[in-house]
Amino acid sequence: MVTMRIGDQLRVAREKAGVTLAQLAARTSYSRSYLCNVEAGRKTAGPAVVLAYERGLRDEMKRRGLLTGVAAGIVAPAAASELLLRGFAAALDGRKSEDEWRHRADEYGRDYMELGAPELQDKLSGDMIVLQQHLETPALWGTAAKLMTLWGKVSGGPRESIRWYRFAGDAADRSEDDDLRVWVRGRAAIALAYEGAALPVARTFAQHALDLSDKPSLGALNARLALGHAVAIQGDVDTAARELEQAKRVFDVAASEEQVSDFAVPEWRMAIMLGLGYARLGDERRALTEHATVKATIPKHLVRFDAHMALHQGLLMARAGDKPAGLAYAKASLDKLAPEKRSQSLWRGDQSLTVRPIGELARCTPQITQIYDGANQVQRIVIARQLLR
Repeated sequence: MVTMRIGDQLRVAREKAGVTLAQLAARTSYSRSYLCNVEAGRKTAGPAVVLAYERGLRDEMKRRGLLTGVAAGIVAPAAASELLLRGFAAALDGRKSEDEWRHRADEYGRDYMELGAPELQDKLSGDMIVLQQHLETPALWGTAAKLMTLWGKVSGGPRESIRWYRFAGDAADRSEDDDLRVWVRGRAAIALAYEGAALPVARTFAQHALDLSDKPSLGALNARLALGHAVAIQGDVDTAARELEQAKRVFDVAASEEQVSDFAVPEWRMAIMLGLGYARLGDERRALTEHATVKATIPKHLVRFDAHMALHQGLLMARAGDKPAGLAYAKASLDKLAPEKRSQSLWRGDQSLTVRPIGELARCTPQITQIYDGANQVQRIVIARQLLR
């Protein structure tokens, strides 16, 4: 009954804001059918769902003067209620030690590699509310920095992600762990640059990481990769190639043995990032070599990354001039991956974010927009974003 009531409230808020289910789906990490089921009470309206409604309806509420009216009165209290309940439920489990929180963060690092954004947000929200009440030691600030970075990865759009990455950097500064301070900035940098989003900010994060310490580490590795991707997108081929080579030298020293964690960079994950970097440089031979490394080394259950590699192949095909085949390859790859397993970047609904990937492809073929014929607008956003994920 509670779920049904919240679902009805969310529907009323959406209708008051004048937003259709399809429009809201394009702004969030949820499909239209999923949102329809939430409003009908057939799916649980967890805290991440409620917050997605709040973010997706915010602008319309302001434009229509509803921020202090009925719609805002429904969405904001529902979001607060869900998050508070989740937080208190987690707190009732008892106060965790530093080691227990560290273990919890490690679990989330593994979860990130397999869970879709909505499910991970639901799991993270309660723990983050509890943890923020107990930030009494540098070690706990360090754990908070990791969780904030993960939250940035699964949050709404680049602007919101950047806010979380900056908070994560501040938290890491209180951890007294220099390697973590570098890692947070480097991870933020590669997250943005890999998507082709907010490139000046990505470069700033990367440079900050390297200014803190340029010794070989996972943070420095991510920073070097981020610089390589960012300058490749911006057309500086020589600098991009140099940065990718420097990243390879750092990887030779700092590579991870752990295979499944967002806090690790094993061989297969490095090959994914290099493969896309070389694709951006138009170096098909090296890109395909890295793709072969991924296929030989990636854990077979990480299906999301298999889809990423297939989409990168679609990008290569489009760059080579075979636009229809590139589109078909990309669409087939997306169809293989269940919506609930997709990362947040697949579903970021800001249509302006398609400009950069389309422009990147257009440098190789002026008629690139033709490859989107036959796809609806949401599919075009998904394809364009994921081709550069």
